[in-house]
Amino acid sequence: MKIPTRLYLSEDEISISWYNIRSYMKDKPEPMLHPGTLQPITVADLSLIFCDESIKQELDDTSPLITIPKDLQTFYRAYRPAPLIRAYFLEKELGTPAEIYYKFEGTNTSGSHKLNSAAAQAFYAKAQGLNSLTTETGAGQWGSAMAMACAYYKLSLTVYMVRSSSEQKPYRKTLIETYGANLVPSPSSTTEAGRKILIEAPNTSGSLGCAISEAVEAAVRTESCRYVLGSVMNHVLLHQSIIGMEVKAAFDKYNVKPDIIIGCAGGGSNLGGLIAPFMGDKIRRKNDIRFVAVEPASCPSFTRGRFAYDFGDTAKTTPLIKMYTLGSDFIPSPNHAGGLRYHGMNPTLSKLYHDGYLEARAEIQSDVFDAAVRFAKVEGILPAPESSHAIKVAIDEALECKRTGDKKVILFGLTGTGYFDMSAYAAHNAKTMSDYVPTDADLAKGFASLPNIPQNR
Repeated sequence: MKIPTRLYLSEDEISISWYNIRSYMKDKPEPMLHPGTLQPITVADLSLIFCDESIKQELDDTSPLITIPKDLQTFYRAYRPAPLIRAYFLEKELGTPAEIYYKFEGTNTSGSHKLNSAAAQAFYAKAQGLNSLTTETGAGQWGSAMAMACAYYKLSLTVYMVRSSSEQKPYRKTLIETYGANLVPSPSSTTEAGRKILIEAPNTSGSLGCAISEAVEAAVRTESCRYVLGSVMNHVLLHQSIIGMEVKAAFDKYNVKPDIIIGCAGGGSNLGGLIAPFMGDKIRRKNDIRFVAVEPASCPSFTRGRFAYDFGDTAKTTPLIKMYTLGSDFIPSPNHAGGLRYHGMNPTLSKLYHDGYLEARAEIQSDVFDAAVRFAKVEGILPAPESSHAIKVAIDEALECKRTGDKKVILFGLTGTGYFDMSAYAAHNAKTMSDYVPTDADLAKGFASLPNIPQNR
């Protein structure tokens, strides 16, 4: 049968469970370590930072499916199922025999997939009786989503936004404040961590590592408050698995079998969520799908990073995480336009990559925006810079099919819209966008900050 442009699911077909990849992995990700004792982290160690249910999910390596609370299922129905679209116009533009599909997560008010986990973490905070939350944000998508979720669940929120992004995207600040949250450009003088960073590097453009340090410090010192985050951690990836569950249900419904699944990768949550049920099947040898993570060449955690225990923040206050990392002191170029600027990668995805289940590519910024514009002209959606990394590789794979004559099925994640990124598109249109790629010497500075522990030797 002819596949429709939109592969519809009804509300009744939305998954009522999240998919836990770790339960299917033969070799589990290494446990987080307490930075003082170097022993596996415990619930008590994390209880002052994260919400109780988030901790439980973070440490759960055995439950295949975790039921989504009823109230949260109701919230999801406001914008889910998200569209799964056959890119007929892009296929025609490329002249490829490949079938191209994309899962579009930009239809909610926050403009991205981030709301899937923001709503979950806000729900759990409210259920725990907390009054406020703190978080960080890179490009502003997570901050926007968290502000929206906190407004819904009536929680106060402080967002520490990477300074360079807050300057590039002032309307993200407006959106976040419209929902009632407080936005602080990071590093700031409001925290000890921020003040220390500013003394050492007064002109710094900031990083997610800096912003995390500030948000964690603020959460710990504030009564009835916890820290929430939008990527990297396993419980965030778990919440994003609603994306992959919907895709798999739609593909099964329309008898579509993907050959290649592509996602952008910064901290890894959207990629992990997109591939979750398909990766679980691959681990059990039920498919032979290629999974491709696409990261910016300016922040190449997978392709040039080290698989080592590292801190999740610049101030070195978080637990140690075994991941692909550039070092917690690594500061990405401020000229990078998207939010994929975190120094490390989710530990589950890092383990899958290390064990050969996942490929990775790094793309330079101008090529990514060329692909974004090409996509926008035919599909009618202006993609977020982050998503455009996946679009770039999807186009490359489709053109390779054109060369070989292979009719492969390609899926990529369109994580959100780019309408708050007009300054980046303006720079691309004016041909003033730069393509800075860190040198080996630049990376060496970040690697020098890796903790000196036996597991890293």
